[in-house]
Amino acid sequence: MNRKPNLWDRVTEFISGKGFYLVLLVCVAAIGISGYFLVRSISETFADDPVAAVGSTQLPEESVSPSPSVSPSTQPSRQPIVTVSPEPSVSPSVSPAVIASEEPSPEPSPEPEPEASKKPTALVFTWPVNGAVIASFSVEALVYDETMLDWRVHEGIDLAAALGTRVLAAAAGTVSEVYEDDLMGTTVVIDHGDGLTSVYSNLHAEPPVELGESVYTGDVIGAVGDTALAESGKEPHIHFAMYKDGAAVDPEDYLPNF
Repeated sequence: MNRKPNLWDRVTEFISGKGFYLVLLVCVAAIGISGYFLVRSISETFADDPVAAVGSTQLPEESVSPSPSVSPSTQPSRQPIVTVSPEPSVSPSVSPAVIASEEPSPEPSPEPEPEASKKPTALVFTWPVNGAVIASFSVEALVYDETMLDWRVHEGIDLAAALGTRVLAAAAGTVSEVYEDDLMGTTVVIDHGDGLTSVYSNLHAEPPVELGESVYTGDVIGAVGDTALAESGKEPHIHFAMYKDGAAVDPEDYLPNF
């Protein structure tokens, strides 16, 4: 008697035949689709929150050790954290005024004395000898010379004085010349500055002054002599002359009145 095949028989027959491969293919496809969606889900989770994705993974129970319980009384009190910025180190500074007071103050330099005025002081004149004028100054009119027996100018004055009488400097100055003149004898010249000079002739030989020596009014510069051949016919005297910028001037214009 023939039995009608039921559903199970049909399934068995289908699996044992070609249906086995079809079922296997469906299973593989299902596994592949499931794996695809699983990988995609994990990728999206990592992309959105990697930390959450990692934290969601639980560790095995044996790898997690319970934290020791601490009673509230033994827990260290949490003090508020106060951030203190370190103060800049300040090196001790000294005020410039203090430094200045500590340093020795320099001694004030002495003020330079005002330079002496370059204006020459006024000259004080005196007569070379205290004697009479025996021959006056004359450059515009010729006078007769008893010794030379001729007429000539007289560029000074002749002052009578005994031989050996001291001859004085008529004013302060510097001895600029001491020489022997062929006609006027022993001669001393004093430079009084500002172009003014005085000349003393017919002096005794070897006067007591030297070239470059400074003399003052009334200093002895020699003695009355008889060395002037051009005036040897006269009584003992000195020939006294003065020149301003090289031109003869009348000595009596400078000498004080008796």
